[in-house]
Amino acid sequence: MTRRRGNPNWGRAMPFISAIPTQFEILVKHLRLSPKNYSSSPELKRWCEANRNRCYIPEWLLEQWGFDVEPYYAESE
Repeated sequence: MTRRRGNPNWGRAMPFISAIPTQFEILVKHLRLSPKNYSSSPELKRWCEANRNRCYIPEWLLEQWGFDVEPYYAESE
């Protein structure tokens, strides 16, 4: 019997990979906030101000608070 060559999974669909929640989503869930209450939460605002350059935060929320994001941000070592 000859050895089969190549990828045996070629042409098959890739398995579904579930997405993990972002740090923002974890914090919102911990604070028990709904999207309507995001802008009125002082804890969330403080966290977003401190982490706006390194974590995902919805753009509409950043605009509402007037936070600017540095596109080429690098943490100091």
